[in-house]
Amino acid sequence: MHDLGIIAGQVYIDGEFTRQNIFVKDGRISGISKHAESSSEFYDAENKKVIPGLIDPHVHFALNAGGKTSADDFYSGSVSAAYGGITTFIDFLDPVSKGKDLSIALNIRKELAKKSVVDYMFHATAANPEGETENLAMEMKNLGLHTIKIFTTYSESGRRTYDREILELLKLSKEYGFTILAHVENDDIVGINDEQLISSLPEARSEEAEITEALKLASYVEKTGGELYMVHTSSGRTIRELIKEFSYLIGGRFHIESCPHYFAMDDSRYDDSDGYLYSMIPPLRNSRAVRLLKKYSDFVETIGTDHCPYKESEKATRRLIDMPMGIGSIENSFSVMHSIIGERAIKKMSLRPAEIFGLYPWKGILAVGSDADITIYDDRKDYEIHGTHSECDYNVYEGRKVKAKIESTISRGKFIVKRGAFKGGNGKCLL
Repeated sequence: MHDLGIIAGQVYIDGEFTRQNIFVKDGRISGISKHAESSSEFYDAENKKVIPGLIDPHVHFALNAGGKTSADDFYSGSVSAAYGGITTFIDFLDPVSKGKDLSIALNIRKELAKKSVVDYMFHATAANPEGETENLAMEMKNLGLHTIKIFTTYSESGRRTYDREILELLKLSKEYGFTILAHVENDDIVGINDEQLISSLPEARSEEAEITEALKLASYVEKTGGELYMVHTSSGRTIRELIKEFSYLIGGRFHIESCPHYFAMDDSRYDDSDGYLYSMIPPLRNSRAVRLLKKYSDFVETIGTDHCPYKESEKATRRLIDMPMGIGSIENSFSVMHSIIGERAIKKMSLRPAEIFGLYPWKGILAVGSDADITIYDDRKDYEIHGTHSECDYNVYEGRKVKAKIESTISRGKFIVKRGAFKGGNGKCLL
């Protein structure tokens, strides 16, 4: 007998929806059938869409930066994630420069993450690892870490990784079998000073800074045979230029991630009186860049939220240099992306991150034997976003109309959210 039967839903398999029943036992999918089978519990999913549990490959819970800590810890952030249909997220270790410090960074984050109600794992993070690239690669292998994030900017804080080390890491990524995540901005043309206000953000951290650095990194990938994943791509112009020169790399050894806010909003927000609430890096782009992002959305493999909200009082400062950067969007990410690109959002938020980050075939798919991570949503009418389960005291998507409302979220066979009610959960570290 199965533990749970999800009955009569429109089930997403191989990119198509068909009316099926899904059965769960001992935390895994034990059957997919059009026929009735015995189960201890049944869930009526008629007229609802049943998809793989969503994966957010880019979050920042309990992030301490510049003396301020992001509003969501691993408990509140994961609850908000569950309300958004997300059953797995990937956070980041604190930046380290030396391989020997990686295990300490991992243990600190694993301890903080024990409060998560859904499953999780981590990316390593490097900070100017001069002379330490191979030590980092070896220690990552010892710890079971398969990804490492670098910054091509933030030289003022010591976080920037320079070209020589980037080339070394790309070569090592091929040898050791890991993927480099890159925050992509040309540090030489980023300009922040004491006098700038929020309206200056798009110019201070310009599209050109992203485009020129992305093209350079793509050429390094081509040269070394390594693998690189570009996080939070903000402009469709960047993708267009990459396609012109490196289309054969995209989706293979060069991966492109973007975020819901770059599809949903443009830089006119910074002209509003509350423009500071939308401060993030990279910033929102102009309407033309947004149109191009939608046009080239098929080249965007994954959607990560870069979830990193701060309280309104912490954002409300005149000077750009004092403003904590980051917004919250994990709870509404699927609904927003579904409203913009439709069902194409599903693969970008389930199967592709599972494949890229070594979670497939346990995650990102509805198949017998895979983890019973299941998201159920209703798309039969328009909904308006109100409120959030995040600890952040505002929602950048407040009042936005969408056509996909998450109804229930199941992690390894257990309801975390059931018909809108929170049921609790016990997330597992996947390292």
